[in-house]
Amino acid sequence: MRKRFVIEAVMIAVYGEMLVPSQAVEYLVPYTTISELYEMIESKEPVMPLSIDEAHVRSKISELIAMLEEPFNKKKLERALATPWGKSPPLPFNDNVSFTVVNAYDNTEYGEEFDPIETELILTSLREKAPIMTDQPDLVDRIIEARLPVHIFDMDDFEFAVEEDANPV
Repeated sequence: MRKRFVIEAVMIAVYGEMLVPSQAVEYLVPYTTISELYEMIESKEPVMPLSIDEAHVRSKISELIAMLEEPFNKKKLERALATPWGKSPPLPFNDNVSFTVVNAYDNTEYGEEFDPIETELILTSLREKAPIMTDQPDLVDRIIEARLPVHIFDMDDFEFAVEEDANPV
């Protein structure tokens, strides 16, 4: 059975271990975070602080975009984006990784405490009953402080999250 995690698309490009997990993983990715990939690839602003990392991450972003733009995947995405909270079928990336794109709908339920993408991550986590994976300690802290009923992991705990029975029932 695949482990499921809600995550921003760029995290998958930045953290290479996410593409080679020890077990099968399905990433639930809000569509707005995929839109950010296009913005990042077109921008001259650095994505990473080190130039050697910059080239690698931009390459991974391009690889993700190319996968999503394959005609068969693009058709699946278009269907998912037709309705609020529509989901694509799992799009295989490799033997152990697939992506499900969610047309998350930010209804500003959490007000000013969380930005729109954070809200979409939270709402997707709640709807799909899947933990959030992030590298933002401040997001983890704010979710804990707000006592939101979501499971969240720091990126440093990725292997633990994959190996343990970390997905809530």
